Formats: sequence, structure tokens, C-alpha cells
Amino acid sequence: MSLTSTAHSLVTLASEGGEHGGEHASLSPYLTGGGALFALLLLLWITTRFNRDR
Repeated sequence: MSLTSTAHSLVTLASEGGEHGGEHASLSPYLTGGGALFALLLLLWITTRFNRDR
């Protein structure tokens, strides 16, 4: 299998999206994005607490 045929297969598979059209009703983009933002801000806060100059 060549690289171009593999890439074409992946693009075709991604565009079909399976039986639900690529959309999962259980995943809210706002909840996912908000959770990721919260996790990153928490990690930033923890990092700044450990990097204080004493």
C-alpha cells in the first residue's frame, strides 16, 4: 500500500464519518473546551506556585 493510497483511504474514511455522520451527540464542544481551559489554567496556577523565587 503506497502513501497516497493510504492518505486517500483516511480522507475517505474521515469524510464518511461512520453511521452518525461524524457527530457525537454526547460530546458538547463547550463542555470539552471549558474543561480543557480549566485544566490548563489549573496547571498554570500550580506551575507558578512552584516556581516562586524565595
